Amino acid sequence: MIPDSKVPHAIAFSAPHKQAADIGLAVLREGGSAVDAMIAAAAAITVLYPHMNSLAGDGFWLIHKPGAAPRAIDACGCAAQLASIDWFHSKGFKQIPSRGALATVTMGGTLAGWQKARDIAAESSTQLPLSRLLAPAIQLARDGVVVTHSLAAASRKVQAELAEQAEYQRVFMPNGRPLVEGETLTNPDLATTLNTLATQGLDAAYRGELAAHIATQLEQLGSPLRLSDLQHYCAQEVKPLSVQTRFGECFNLPAPTQGVASLLILAIYDRLFKPEWDEAARVHGLIEATKLAFLVRDREVADPRRLSERWNVLLDDAHIDQLAAVITECALPWPQVAEPGDTVWMGCVDSSGTMVSFIQSIYWEFGSGVVVPGTGLVWNNRGVGFSLEAGHRNALAPGYKPFHTLNPAFALLNDGRRISYGTMGGEGQPQTQAALLSRYLYDGRALDDAISRGRWLLGRTWGDNNHDLKMEQDLVDLLGNNLRERGHALKAVPARSEIMGHAGAVVSLGDGNAIAASDPRSDGVGVVGNVVATMQERAQ
Repeated sequence: MIPDSKVPHAIAFSAPHKQAADIGLAVLREGGSAVDAMIAAAAAITVLYPHMNSLAGDGFWLIHKPGAAPRAIDACGCAAQLASIDWFHSKGFKQIPSRGALATVTMGGTLAGWQKARDIAAESSTQLPLSRLLAPAIQLARDGVVVTHSLAAASRKVQAELAEQAEYQRVFMPNGRPLVEGETLTNPDLATTLNTLATQGLDAAYRGELAAHIATQLEQLGSPLRLSDLQHYCAQEVKPLSVQTRFGECFNLPAPTQGVASLLILAIYDRLFKPEWDEAARVHGLIEATKLAFLVRDREVADPRRLSERWNVLLDDAHIDQLAAVITECALPWPQVAEPGDTVWMGCVDSSGTMVSFIQSIYWEFGSGVVVPGTGLVWNNRGVGFSLEAGHRNALAPGYKPFHTLNPAFALLNDGRRISYGTMGGEGQPQTQAALLSRYLYDGRALDDAISRGRWLLGRTWGDNNHDLKMEQDLVDLLGNNLRERGHALKAVPARSEIMGHAGAVVSLGDGNAIAASDPRSDGVGVVGNVVATMQERAQ
């Protein structure tokens, strides 16, 4: 059921930091679009959570207008034209460094993604000016943000690793020590950069004087990126992947993201699910579906130009049935090598019912650790996802994109509900998405309970290098004995541990109302409200 378009839809926003959620909701209250609100919040959260995302990171979007097909944006950066296997081998490297200038291999695409989203939104609605959308972030960067527990912990963790990064030390260790929870952090250079974008447009980061400054500074630091790389970059609208379940159709991003794995987990679980299962059986089914989905992902996902002939059938019924048939009451052997990732996910719905699922990242904590002098920008280190082994499915090549853990999710349900959902957490993203959605739909739990309830993580996530099956202690207490009897080797971690990611969701209920929730493992909230005045009313 699509609500009457003449009656404003309830507005809602979910973000892993309360101030970002409040900023997004404020834009929605003014009658701004879902894209407007997301850009305002996305800008703000680069200031609030600089260890997890940046204007020099990557982004992916899913946008859904009622009655239309979901639209997806790939705004991940590609490798510099100078970045080749031979280039790194000539410098004595057998793998791409994870920190420093040589880790700045790929473009930061998120700003181009913001512009692509604005272009899509402009097809059906009037957009608020960038000066309005970026003003809150500018003020936060200029006046300062309160350092959260998460930011302080990340600052301590990278202290030794980033000790040689002079600009990082100046901006993020202004007192010569790691940040302390509760103190104020300012980034006046980032405020200036945001103001430039507000007055000159988002394209300034790729083709204006700002772009020239960024390229010069990166080259002087030793990065392979050049101005021509920035000038030739653009975000792409891509066709989202989808899979049908008993509750409706689920959508995610195509390669080079792990969206296919997220959808495979849901599809396999849907094939297996029996209503009489107890919670242990349900968690077992999700874990086993995850293993099979990850094996497919690790074999298949790469730059879109390198996909095999099997790609187009991975989500077909026959392949899903084949995978589901492998699962038994006994746990399959593990581990496999996994991927980390530092990220923020946010979602919203505006007064027209348009929804957004959005994710933005710099990969590891503080990305490459390179802060571009004079800009306050933390550059991503997504290039470490490339291999320097010729013939590898993710071999480094100029202009190519590395494997991405990022994958915002969206669902169109048979009963008229629509769900924008996602999480940060590298390897944990598909697993947490599946836990959230299965608990909300298959188990009938309230949205906030589906997110907050104890979780598990197979493999590695941000801030962790182990490939085992981690499970929060409260869930171990409930299900541990049963799961061990099935062959799962569990490692208990504290309840509501941040390594399980920061999940969130916004649900349009189909009648014009909405609900939103955010993870208690983060500093965020899900907020719901009503529009004060639409853009059209303001114009009258």
